[in-house]
Amino acid sequence: MFDGDCASHSTPVRRLWRAGAVRAMAALMTLAVSRTAAGQATSAPPPQPVAGWNEGFFLQTPNGDSRLQIGFVVQADGRFALDDPLPTVNTFVLRKARPTFSGRVARYFDFKITTELAGSVTLLDAYFDIRFSPKLRLRSGKDKTPVGYELLINDPALVFPERSLVSLLVPNRDVGFQAQGDLAGGKLVYAGGIFNGTPVDGQSSTTDVDVNSGKDLAGRVVFYPFRSESEPHRALSNFGFHLGGSTGDQSGPLPTFRSTAGQTYFAFPASVTADGTRNRVSPAVFLYARGFGGFAEYARTTQDVVSGGTPLTVTNQAWGVTATYVLTGESTSERGVKPSRPESTPSSAAKIVGSAFFCAVRRIVFFIALTVPVAGLACCAGENP
Repeated sequence: MFDGDCASHSTPVRRLWRAGAVRAMAALMTLAVSRTAAGQATSAPPPQPVAGWNEGFFLQTPNGDSRLQIGFVVQADGRFALDDPLPTVNTFVLRKARPTFSGRVARYFDFKITTELAGSVTLLDAYFDIRFSPKLRLRSGKDKTPVGYELLINDPALVFPERSLVSLLVPNRDVGFQAQGDLAGGKLVYAGGIFNGTPVDGQSSTTDVDVNSGKDLAGRVVFYPFRSESEPHRALSNFGFHLGGSTGDQSGPLPTFRSTAGQTYFAFPASVTADGTRNRVSPAVFLYARGFGGFAEYARTTQDVVSGGTPLTVTNQAWGVTATYVLTGESTSERGVKPSRPESTPSSAAKIVGSAFFCAVRRIVFFIALTVPVAGLACCAGENP
């Protein structure tokens, strides 16, 4: 009887305990599901890469620390002479076909690769930057030598299809190491380094291997006296002075000077070769204010040469003035004119295509001088408008 009574009293207790346990488990599961749903509702989706168009197609991480940009420059010319007999062959020519891949990796490392597909395939730019800060970055590889003002303007931003004859007296692309940076809030920009030394002025190094043991030291400084971080849109913010130069030893053939159409207008005889110090200097002044843009540049090169065993010095000089004005209201700068974009149209293509019209004028004077006359010159020095 005792055991029976005890069993008969415990059965309702056990049932009550089981029912309470089931209700507690159900409440816990409901709470867990509600928390999971709330977490799913409030958690933000992971950041996605950003793609768009800004002077070319780009793809980058949300914070911009890593970025890839793809650009392409194409230029086609029609070259027809009016003289009789013809000084050159009348022809259509694909002057430039240059794909560019540039970007940034992990915030502190930049790169750029540009090839020339028109004519023979040539590697134009191939460099790697380490960005320590805006005041200092180190560049190694092949890039434009920091001497001439107009030569350092990127192809898409050029006022005329071709650079002026002044750029024939400064080095183009070369292999080397350089330091670059912006100081004093962007008022002072500098670049300088050591390079193989291009054998011929105005042309890029094509072999990427030095033809002699001499090296060039080259650099430039740019000063913006009225630039201010607090007032970036001042009227004279883009007024400034440029000074570039280089020095080094060079031996071998001297340059042959050609017009923008490829016509030779001055050449040294084969008996005259470089043999000694070559110095270059190129000052410039520029102004970009709203629709007006212009610059004046001077270049001077001196080269020790030898002609039939006689030491000589060749001095080449040129100066030029270029001015432009945008007729459609856009502002201009060293980076060129960015056309107005018709944002109101629904077509996505129309948002990256625009047009701008401007007029431009240019005047160039070019001189070549020798310490003593040399027989066999292709032509004589003078003005080349």
